Amino acid sequence: MHKGFSLVELLIVIAIIGILAISSFAAYTNSIRTSRDARRKADLQNIQKALETYYEDNTSYPAALDLLAPTYMATIPTDSVSTAMYQYVNVFGQGYYLYSCIENTNDTGPGVNQSGYAGTDCGCGSTPVADRCRFGLSSSNITLP
Repeated sequence: MHKGFSLVELLIVIAIIGILAISSFAAYTNSIRTSRDARRKADLQNIQKALETYYEDNTSYPAALDLLAPTYMATIPTDSVSTAMYQYVNVFGQGYYLYSCIENTNDTGPGVNQSGYAGTDCGCGSTPVADRCRFGLSSSNITLP
């Protein structure tokens, strides 16, 4: 009778460990992307609240987001991915669009456009189409394009 494991048994165990490690890493990576997307959505919702408060005080929306700080927001949030950015489009002071990246390609929630909003560039990817912003909010008096 032999003591120990055969080469086949060891290879099977190593293969199983490898498969588990790869699937765990994929799940971890997906959860990080989902977390960053949730942060982006929360940031845009906070900016939206500040914009609405600004509008109540001034009867128009600001020309730039910088005008919200420090009165309406302590600081203007930025995307956690250094190359990506939030976009603010002022519509003649009477409306606005807010855009950001979305990394989760399975997200179909409100404001998500996986094809990207035409004419927007959030720096999300490595090609002009991939760079398109995929999440948007707007003032209540206009709808997202």
